[in-house]
Amino acid sequence: MKYIKLLIAVPFIGFLGLLPWANRIEPYILGMPFLLFWLVLWMVISPLLLTIVYKFDPDNKEGETE
Repeated sequence: MKYIKLLIAVPFIGFLGLLPWANRIEPYILGMPFLLFWLVLWMVISPLLLTIVYKFDPDNKEGETE
């Protein structure tokens, strides 16, 4: 659980790092060009990964201070 915060970098890599690889029109997936599907896919995956980081991050287990 020590490296759970590294998951925050995964959407950044997916959006920008792999974008040159995904920059194409064919194939069409769900009626969308591949690039549009790629961006929508990462827009769905990003909040899921951030939720996982929030749930498993030991810094969030202490409780809120006021």
